[in-house]
Amino acid sequence: MQKIASFTIDHDVLGKGMYTSRIDGDIVTYDIRMKIPNNAQGDYLTPPAAHTFEHLFATYVRNTKYSKDIVYVGPMGCLTGFYFLVRDTITAESVIRLVQECFAFIAEFEGEIPGSKRIECGNYLMHDLDGAKEIAKDMCMVLEAWTAEKLIYPTK
Repeated sequence: MQKIASFTIDHDVLGKGMYTSRIDGDIVTYDIRMKIPNNAQGDYLTPPAAHTFEHLFATYVRNTKYSKDIVYVGPMGCLTGFYFLVRDTITAESVIRLVQECFAFIAEFEGEIPGSKRIECGNYLMHDLDGAKEIAKDMCMVLEAWTAEKLIYPTK
């Protein structure tokens, strides 16, 4: 089988940040890398924190002026980050700003996690708000001065 594009990225040089993963027609996939891949200390997103982060991330971005241009928000299977798919009608600078604002929202979030009731979620007991907030706080610092020029994957 042909290797998919995301497996061609050298994960040994990939740090925390936000990168343009691919462009398919009018859909842009952003790789939001929250943990250093293949970390010897085993520092990865925990499933409960990633689950809560997903609920807050998806809810926030789908309640902005860009809602009609949001395609998908979801965690990577390797638990090092999230994919964020948007239509190309949103500029890269606007996507960065949206993600920065969203993560600031998550870092300070208090209250009931959106969509966390049994009838709304298939694993409603698996949430970790404090863990999601810690991820967001860390990423706020990482992305604080992020620019469109930094969206390119690093190479050796």
